[in-house]
Amino acid sequence: MAKQLDTLFPKDAPKRRKSGFRPLRRAVKIPVWGDLGIRLGLALLLISIVVMIHWFDRGGLVDSVDGEVSFLDIVYFTMISITTTGFGDIAPVTDRARLVEAVIVTPIRFAVFFIFVGTAYNFIIKRSWEKWRMNRIQEKLSNHVIVLGFGVSGSESVTELIERGMEPSNIVVVDPSEDRLVEAEKLGVNVMNADATRDQTLNAVQVSTAQSVLVSAGRDDTSILIVLTVRHLAPKVPISVVVRADDNELLARQAGADNVINPVRFTGLLLAGSARGAHISDYLADLASVTGRVQLVERVVTEEECGCSIEELGTGGRGLRVYRDGRAIGFWEDECQNLQPGDIVVEIVPSMNGETKGDGH
Repeated sequence: MAKQLDTLFPKDAPKRRKSGFRPLRRAVKIPVWGDLGIRLGLALLLISIVVMIHWFDRGGLVDSVDGEVSFLDIVYFTMISITTTGFGDIAPVTDRARLVEAVIVTPIRFAVFFIFVGTAYNFIIKRSWEKWRMNRIQEKLSNHVIVLGFGVSGSESVTELIERGMEPSNIVVVDPSEDRLVEAEKLGVNVMNADATRDQTLNAVQVSTAQSVLVSAGRDDTSILIVLTVRHLAPKVPISVVVRADDNELLARQAGADNVINPVRFTGLLLAGSARGAHISDYLADLASVTGRVQLVERVVTEEECGCSIEELGTGGRGLRVYRDGRAIGFWEDECQNLQPGDIVVEIVPSMNGETKGDGH
């Protein structure tokens, strides 16, 4: 498939060959080097405190080699004391020096020990475990939503999906921009720095088992290329794509997209609607977002609803349209008075974020 795409779009071929993909990941609260710096800084601070304590109490120490305790001897004694090596050439002899060792230095010794053990755990065991865990998650991805492109449209779609109740861990974002992925990680979703036009990338995010794929690459040619790749690997997975040029809508559908969204056209519809009434554009925006008082829902009719009218939906929503055998049937048409198994109904239901009773819309 990659060779076919290189033939169709030779201009983008070098970029696709150059771009690989990294393993799936999720955000961490503190960067790796920041975490390491904090741990080492804290350990050095504690060791410095012990050095100062030994220096001020050097009168209680005895050096069996030359009888003098220099600052270098203090640093040496501190390190062998912290590491519990204990050669015995320098030792506390007074009661006060021994009390300091028992009450102050010993707890600090344990603290430094646990810092280094914790660091080893975090950077070796824990990160190896996290890498293994993310590989397992990557292998078992199923019924997830893949967002290919995290620009303006992609980021808005991810935010909207989360607001509608989807778990961020069930969303995978693929984008070649590290800056965009950093923003995506803040939402708690899985991210991958990769080229979405490559088979290798889409196979890595288990595109064949996805619930749906949302494509918004920022450029129509790239988006259509991604749709071609996705459709090749996942013939039955629903694909929605954003295109900005009218003449590319047909190409996107021919590439395999189930839904083609033109934001320029939608904006024009809102503008035209506002010219016919002050509240039409407001209502359309209300329907499109879960944060509005009402929202559009698409679903398959239930067994109990079969044989009923579109006005008698079990959810209490207002039915607008029925899709049957690839045809769109309006609520005013006779065929909507007898719902059948397999019908897909589009209805308006009250949003949980708005009033559920007496909606003025």
